[in-house]
Amino acid sequence: MKLFVVAAFLAVVAAVPSSYKPEYKAPSYPAPSYPAPKYPTPSYPAPAYPAPAYPTPSYNKDNKYADITVTSQSDERNLDGSSQWSYAQSDYTTREESQVQKKMQGVTYDSYGKESYGEVLGNTNKGSSYWVSPEGQKFTLTWAADEAGFQPKGDHLPVAPVHEYELPVAAVHIPFNGKGYKIY
Repeated sequence: MKLFVVAAFLAVVAAVPSSYKPEYKAPSYPAPSYPAPKYPTPSYPAPAYPAPAYPTPSYNKDNKYADITVTSQSDERNLDGSSQWSYAQSDYTTREESQVQKKMQGVTYDSYGKESYGEVLGNTNKGSSYWVSPEGQKFTLTWAADEAGFQPKGDHLPVAPVHEYELPVAAVHIPFNGKGYKIY
């Protein structure tokens, strides 16, 4: 019985005229051709003042820094937030710096702007530079930047003068028997 139903279905499908139309082909038209527009050439009035005459730039052909190149360079970034980098040049100029994230005490703000004091992450940097001046003087600068601030060190840096006198002291107010103050 099942075979008869399947055979009958196939016979009906084969007997039905095809309702498919042949594929549509769009008509082809030639591309339109338009004449090129003819615009008048703009004319500008001559300026009321003459253009400034700048001298041709002259470059110092005896530039003693032209041949300075970078001889080494490194840059390292770590997943823990630390990093270090350095470079050296052919004129013996060098620079190196390292940075480490550190937990320290500081002020934090919540999303409402409320201030609180607690443990925060901060960066501490250390580094050094070395260079030779055009006069031939050698300079070395080292520095550290941490919770104590920026601390540069170098023989070429000025030193603050030392005070050799005693600074005046303001008068001290001390409570006197709870009824006022006695000045010393």
